[in-house]
Amino acid sequence: ALITPADEVLARAKTVLLAVKPQIWREAAAEVAQHLAPDAVIVSIAAGVKSTDISQVFGGRSVARVMPTTAVAIGQGTTSIYAASPEARARAHALFGPVGTAVDLADEELLHAATGVSGSAPAYLYAFVEALEAAGAAAGLPAQDASRLARSTITGAAALLAHSGEEPAELRRQVTSPGGTTQAALEVLMAQGGFPDLLRDAVAAAARRSKELAG
Repeated sequence: ALITPADEVLARAKTVLLAVKPQIWREAAAEVAQHLAPDAVIVSIAAGVKSTDISQVFGGRSVARVMPTTAVAIGQGTTSIYAASPEARARAHALFGPVGTAVDLADEELLHAATGVSGSAPAYLYAFVEALEAAGAAAGLPAQDASRLARSTITGAAALLAHSGEEPAELRRQVTSPGGTTQAALEVLMAQGGFPDLLRDAVAAAARRSKELAG
């Protein structure tokens, strides 16, 4: 059986975070639903499980679905939120607003696209950094130097994007001198079938798989 809080604690809970794998969410719900107060709100991280299904199993209680990134662990996460009721939306914001940026979605179906753009996106960045480190080593840098340069550069560029208020395209133009080294690199990255096309296909693949998991 799942380990759950004492019944009296559940009875006092106003917000219940359903943070389980989608394969066992019904088991988790069955163990706690009967102990909850009628006005308790369910905030679910269970990927692909529809809010209507969750609400039904929890006796019609209000539900918010959320998709946080792992950077919530350091207070810099991004959380996509869908909730049909203002109260459920407010509870989700109360949980995830303090640990990063919370973005409200107008339609539950948009969570599939948000999976591709946000939920899965940290892995894209990590893969990019891996590839950049390997490219640096292939160009002759010692592996340790390639790693430090790649990671620090990506971190600094992300911070500048966050704090400058400039559009990404403008920041890109600022570091791309005509006929220079950056332009030479971007001509490879941005060519047909290059980075923009690959990223669009990757986001579409993640969204498509999200829909498949949701049934």
